[in-house]
Amino acid sequence: MKETIALILAAGKGTRMKSKLPKVLHKVDGLPMVEQVRRTVQSAGTIRQIVVVGFGGEAVQEYLGDTAETVMQKEQLGTGHAVLQAEALLKEEQGTLLVTCGDTPLVTSETFTALMACHEQTHAAATMLTAIMPDPTGYGRVIRNQSGQVVKIIEQKDGSPAELAVSEVNAGIYCFDMPLLWDMLHRVTNKNAQGEYYLTDIIGMLVAEGKTVSAFASSNYKETLGVNSRMQLAEAESVMRQRKLEQIMTDGVTVIDPGNTYVDVSVVVGRDTILYPGTILEGDTVIGEGCQIGPYVRLTNVQMGNEDHLQFTYAHDCQIKNGCEVGPFVHFRPNTVIGNQVKVGNYMEVKNSVIGDGTKLPHLSYIGDSDVGSGVNIGCGTITVNYDGKVKHRTTISDHAFVGCNSNLIAPVRIGEYAYVGAGSTITKDVPAGSLAVGRARQRNIEQWVKDDTYKK
Repeated sequence: MKETIALILAAGKGTRMKSKLPKVLHKVDGLPMVEQVRRTVQSAGTIRQIVVVGFGGEAVQEYLGDTAETVMQKEQLGTGHAVLQAEALLKEEQGTLLVTCGDTPLVTSETFTALMACHEQTHAAATMLTAIMPDPTGYGRVIRNQSGQVVKIIEQKDGSPAELAVSEVNAGIYCFDMPLLWDMLHRVTNKNAQGEYYLTDIIGMLVAEGKTVSAFASSNYKETLGVNSRMQLAEAESVMRQRKLEQIMTDGVTVIDPGNTYVDVSVVVGRDTILYPGTILEGDTVIGEGCQIGPYVRLTNVQMGNEDHLQFTYAHDCQIKNGCEVGPFVHFRPNTVIGNQVKVGNYMEVKNSVIGDGTKLPHLSYIGDSDVGSGVNIGCGTITVNYDGKVKHRTTISDHAFVGCNSNLIAPVRIGEYAYVGAGSTITKDVPAGSLAVGRARQRNIEQWVKDDTYKK
């Protein structure tokens, strides 16, 4: 098979999105649409990916970084004009150019691969992806002759009533042989209702010159749907999310309520894990085997081990190892590492801290900027006071220490191994190993503080 280069058209403003953000940077299943398309064409076997940017081009270029080449379309003068912007990069190439759109994130790698194979097998000058639409309004129609061969593509605004009655539409995705493409593009005119240079005009031009034009029909028209509005964005999100849930269920994950479970395309979930309703898994989250996640858990960029149980938890940019019991109502903030067999109970917040194996954080505490050893017990209401108004300091709680309820640990401070902190203490100095620290005033009762006639009635 000839080497194929992908060209992704992503220069449009997306007026109907009513957004300052370039349309192709709106996310579907956790990734910007242009990135969804780039990854898909790459997995289909293209050797280079080039993105044509325009509106908000700098933002798109910044997002893509070095994952793709980019060219700028300074004026949006049509799809033909957009493709022509890549001529300087590809003038000497002899292979196939796969042209697709940055706002069609639902096309699968299998469909791209099949389109490329059809182009190769039919020895075509151009091969287009088509679909049968229940409502083709707005799409260019594929016009065939009596023999079923493609004759031309007619745009919505340029079609006659008979042509617009056709339900087979152009998906806007093509394979072209290079360098023939560039010669044809320089001959395209803008004599149409939009005053634009249509890439679709090349199809009719090739037919007129006796060149072979092939068409490959998608088996599911929904995958060819473009995103031009917030409503269509939501539809695409629903399709992508369903695909992801079907994939992880096929791989051995139980999803109790697929209609109320959200898993980004980049997330990895191990087998025999159960996802309960209200679970949201985002970004680069990885979950091991045999976990129970939910109800109502949101994880963003979280690395998890096996046999963890989380409920009513929000965690982001952190790590949870094996066999942990977490929740309800827990917040793990960035740079937190929860060790093995750790218990984190209700109303706990942990930030930028390392929690050792077998430690218990039962409830109602804040652990921030801390290094907590193994086998530690943190009593209810414990606060690591990490901020002095200018600098955040660390607290160290060594292995097997015991911190009593309602204690304040004023950082920087260290609690030694097997040390005890009495309940209600405010600790400002290091506590040696095996010691008991009590940092509170001796109780003093002042009698008759309240007059007898107030409560003795």
